[in-house]
Amino acid sequence: VPALAAERRFAQRLRECLEEEQLLDGRFQLQKVPGGRVALPVLEEKLSQLCLPPEMPCELVRMQDPVPSRAARRRTPAQKLRDELRRLLGETWSEELERDVPHAWQRHGDLVLLSEDSFKAAPWERLGSALWETVASALGARRVARRGRVMADGMRTPRVTLLLGQDGWVEHVDNGIRYTFDVTKCMFSPGNITEKLRVASLPCSGEVLVDLYAGIGYFTLPFLVHAGAAFVHACEWNSHAVEALRRTLVLNGLQDRCHIHAGDSRQLELRDVADRVNLGLIPSSEEGWPVACRVLKKDTGGVLHIHHNVETPPAPPAERGSPEAAGSGAEAQHPTEDAGKETLGARLRPEWQRWAEATATRIRGLLAELHERPWRTSVLHIEAVKSYAPRVHHLVLDLECRPV
Repeated sequence: VPALAAERRFAQRLRECLEEEQLLDGRFQLQKVPGGRVALPVLEEKLSQLCLPPEMPCELVRMQDPVPSRAARRRTPAQKLRDELRRLLGETWSEELERDVPHAWQRHGDLVLLSEDSFKAAPWERLGSALWETVASALGARRVARRGRVMADGMRTPRVTLLLGQDGWVEHVDNGIRYTFDVTKCMFSPGNITEKLRVASLPCSGEVLVDLYAGIGYFTLPFLVHAGAAFVHACEWNSHAVEALRRTLVLNGLQDRCHIHAGDSRQLELRDVADRVNLGLIPSSEEGWPVACRVLKKDTGGVLHIHHNVETPPAPPAERGSPEAAGSGAEAQHPTEDAGKETLGARLRPEWQRWAEATATRIRGLLAELHERPWRTSVLHIEAVKSYAPRVHHLVLDLECRPV
């Protein structure tokens, strides 16, 4: 429509008319175009409803680069996704479908990984590839995948379906470290970020470290890149994770400072090499304790980082309402795997301390039996990583072990 000063009121009236008829596309704003004109954005799927009197000086133009409206620029990705899907489905949109649209997802480079309960309602299936192309466009991605339940195969193999794209290999940057892995074969756990940041800050300069459950390098890389470990022996039995770790080491230029031991870490032949051992396996790393004791330097010892899921029993009814119970690190309010954001208590719970002391006693006995000499073990720190279920917390015990 003309943009001359004398005709601006006409453009405004036309815009109000289009808004009243719900024909305007709110994602874009009015913009000047060559020839002293202004373009009003109209929803493409409603062009058939556009009926303007012939005396109105208008024409239909397809804009190559429409300018986003202020409201569109303020929209969150989740809002943008819902708006695009609502536009795609038109009159078939319903509250049931609204509930089926995810509010969160994982992003790995140009791939978005949706949760397993996303888009399960029957109407989505009829859209075919148009659905996944819309999801990718709304979220600024090129590939889309959806995860299922983790397989109970001892390797935590994910059930992931690639919905858009041909290749599952992605690159993910975490704390300045570049990881690469196949999302259909390996998991990336963002919930352990606090522990990855913590180990990255440990004083490991010049140390040799053994990572008994390395995976794709969740802890191997922070120990090498940020903590300053001189060398890491990384143990992993999942062949897909081994390949991902190998590629990640090359990607970060660390292949000369790490040796990958592919296979069952319980059969590891290393002995007397480690200043520090990481046992990052849950719900329990107990099967790796004898191996950790064997690889520790027998003359100087070192530090073990022992991961474990510890259960806190419910408080007796008489104690639940007491002031003491209220101030003792109350039960987590969001007991899920994503509860790493919650405050897990300013002080240690008695059950955590008892578990740490029992573990220290067990390790001390294993070391004495293995080396036929007394050892001392000292609890340096107990870290609460996150909660997995009501009263179940993922803990890490930093245990110093020294020969007497």
